Amino acid sequence: MKRFIHILLLAFIMVPNFIQAQENAGAPTKIWSYPVIYKYDEEVTWFFDLSATTFAETEDLYLWIWSPSEPDAGNWENSSDFAKLHYEGNKVWSFKLTPTVYFSKSAEDIAASAGFWFRLKDKTGTKQSDVSNVAYTPFADFATSNELIRAYPPAPTLTGGLSILFNANLQPGFEDATSVHFHSGLNNWDLKVEYQAWLPEIVEKTQLKNLGGGIYKMDLIPSVYYNAPDGYVMENLVFLMVKDDWAGTTPDQVINAAEYIPPPPPKFMFFPTQISKRDFLGIIRTNNESNVNKLIYTITASDVVITGEFSGGVSEIKGFVDLVTKLQNVNVTEIHVNVVDNNGRVITDTNILLKPLD
Repeated sequence: MKRFIHILLLAFIMVPNFIQAQENAGAPTKIWSYPVIYKYDEEVTWFFDLSATTFAETEDLYLWIWSPSEPDAGNWENSSDFAKLHYEGNKVWSFKLTPTVYFSKSAEDIAASAGFWFRLKDKTGTKQSDVSNVAYTPFADFATSNELIRAYPPAPTLTGGLSILFNANLQPGFEDATSVHFHSGLNNWDLKVEYQAWLPEIVEKTQLKNLGGGIYKMDLIPSVYYNAPDGYVMENLVFLMVKDDWAGTTPDQVINAAEYIPPPPPKFMFFPTQISKRDFLGIIRTNNESNVNKLIYTITASDVVITGEFSGGVSEIKGFVDLVTKLQNVNVTEIHVNVVDNNGRVITDTNILLKPLD
């Protein structure tokens, strides 16, 4: 309660009385930042959508902020150039800063403050926005959360910012990593940026920021990072983290896009469930990923190796293997079955016992 009262005092009582008589332009429609999450000593850009205000697109606008400190104090009627916003277009303005530098405060002092409280105004202070706050998302708890990966937001959009945290302490083999890189793609690798350690520009583009203590962060806007064409629909982002020059990797990861309803998981089965060497072995996989259209099998029975492939689509890939002909003269009690998809991913690698013949 005391903190809430303190915020109200900062937002309303501390605002000089003479400002209350100025023309009010209204409140920002939306405020966001890039990166989505950031430490107070990291550079960040704040964005302000002022489409619902009376500010004109041709107006120069300035940030007048008094919490956690007031960098432009005393200059309400003649804002300083360092407080000027950049016009992005479509009535969106931005302001780039490193909070610890701009406010001349330590990260600890900023964290203990009431937050980022401000108005946007014209040069001379004749017009100003409502009192507003730039929300900050703390993420220090990630280090002790026992999570390997965490995304902000958890369901990203194609054109919005995305921050991904990675706890290298939880991935065996990453303890002495000198760098961590992002090997990734959209929609099951339809659009991809592969980590290629021999290309300096790709090394730089894919490198995660080391936040210390084994915690790393990747910031991106998917449409920009993957150079997505107009009209592209993002369903998911697939990725893995790579240590140094492919000295180690995490398991494959996937983040589903906002409002995307994931399909039912793939289902693989053999048919019938019990077979002898006088049967046809059915291999069936349903609910396939959009980039899976083929199953490639290798069946080993003693010295006999049977290979082949079946084609299909998202709904089903199905085929039958003739064991009758291939194994009629083979004395065998089990077979080994390996099935991979057209992307080289192992679907199954197992032994199947054969029923004794009557």
